[in-house]
Amino acid sequence: MVRHGRAEAGFGEAHDPGLDDVGRKQAEAVARELAPLGPLPILTSPLRRTRETAAPLAKLWNIQPIIEEAVAEIPSPTDDLRERVAWLREFMGGSWRSATPALAQWRESVLDALIAIRADTVIVSHFIAVNVAAGFALNDDRVVVFSPDNCSVTVFENEGGALRLVEKGREAPLTKVN
Repeated sequence: MVRHGRAEAGFGEAHDPGLDDVGRKQAEAVARELAPLGPLPILTSPLRRTRETAAPLAKLWNIQPIIEEAVAEIPSPTDDLRERVAWLREFMGGSWRSATPALAQWRESVLDALIAIRADTVIVSHFIAVNVAAGFALNDDRVVVFSPDNCSVTVFENEGGALRLVEKGREAPLTKVN
């Protein structure tokens, strides 16, 4: 799983931002890092920043990424940008036990999609989705298990329907959600 590159706006600033200049450079760098592994299928969240992160690798491999709704960003209970960033800050400090039924279902959808993958695949997704997989693999119920940096690569193995964390991606300091 690859967390998308740095976006031109944060969670509390825009609903679907693309990558900024740094994020585009990060996407090029992760494409060069992963290029020797493929071509492999690429699944990406439908959001711009993930599709733009996947694009350089897809171009190197001459393939078309598959849009996968199940690895999209965590759904916010509100469209108001200020309210949603406040909600996310609070939610990130908690556990999945306190999640609403809709969020618990979103988490299960992420896990079902990942467990269904039977071949080596690159998945370009989001901070919380990467944490869903890591938490499941580590049997850790916290929403945030670690802080994957932009364009970090976290490696999982699917062992008969159970995810095993092989390698955590490069971590960034968890400063703030913006």
